[in-house]
Amino acid sequence: MTLNSSKITFFMMMIISTLIVISADNWLGMWMGMEMNLMSFIPLISKSKNKNSSQAMMTYFLVQSLSSMILLFSVTMNPLIMSSINLEEFWIKNMTVLSLIIKLGAAPFHWWLPSMLSNMNWTECFVLMTWQKIAPLVVLNNLAPSSMILYATALLSGMVGSIGGLNQTSIRKLMAYSSINHLGWMVMFMSMSNMWYKYLIIYSMLMGLICYMLNFKTIYFMNQISTNSNSLTEKFTLIIMMLSIGGLPPFIGFLPKWMVIQSMINSNLFFILVMMLMLSLMTLFYYMRMMINFILMYSTMNKWMKFKTISMKFMYMALSMNIMLPMFLILNFF
Repeated sequence: MTLNSSKITFFMMMIISTLIVISADNWLGMWMGMEMNLMSFIPLISKSKNKNSSQAMMTYFLVQSLSSMILLFSVTMNPLIMSSINLEEFWIKNMTVLSLIIKLGAAPFHWWLPSMLSNMNWTECFVLMTWQKIAPLVVLNNLAPSSMILYATALLSGMVGSIGGLNQTSIRKLMAYSSINHLGWMVMFMSMSNMWYKYLIIYSMLMGLICYMLNFKTIYFMNQISTNSNSLTEKFTLIIMMLSIGGLPPFIGFLPKWMVIQSMINSNLFFILVMMLMLSLMTLFYYMRMMINFILMYSTMNKWMKFKTISMKFMYMALSMNIMLPMFLILNFF
């Protein structure tokens, strides 16, 4: 994503619009913030004479516009319904939750996210998978919907995110399904605690590191991982980051899932917990499938050929961040 003066303006507008949603104290303010967010993100992914970019822009605009219409309709209909309060609350709340689920790309309204991500570069993918989720999640948290809707969305997202990624060769689509799975865990955490933002922060940090590395190496498909000549440190870093985002202990990616597991045990949601853990194991399987050739192929960088290599500072930072989980354990005991 090349930055010029107009793109910097839209980038700032995107950040400000999310802050407007977070600080708004009425529904109209939240809706306005999300509309600004939509209109500022579209120019950031636009590229002249690029068919894929145009398709991604159109998909995003149509989906977000539809969900914004449903949200505005449900908000404005609130004082107009001449029925019992219980019925009014049921319909209005469910319609508002429906619009936010569409905005997030959570199951069963996930269909637009993988196809859109496959038409964008890694920087744009990172923004869509992390920053663009903040505003709808904050509104969903403010709404405090019934737990049954959140449980259903979380389970469906976990199911779609794990099964959908099994047959993918495109890493961008695989990351999209992984994002849907993680969204299921976040929504589940939201139904029990207000600490869901911790999950989002750790997930965003890990996704930032992975997207940076894949963007640097211009890797978009699975076969490009093994054909790309890497130093042993780069290989080791990418493997650890992938296993971490899959939620394998003792890496830091397991910490947010651990928090959700503890909350679910305290809430006696054992059946849903077992289901979510089994589905999470399936996501770990497709990360392992992506990395297995990479791990087994012992080919280091040829010294007499010049390759584009990532700085050692980045790799040390990524490795040290991913093995911080044992430190949290030790600090917890004191």
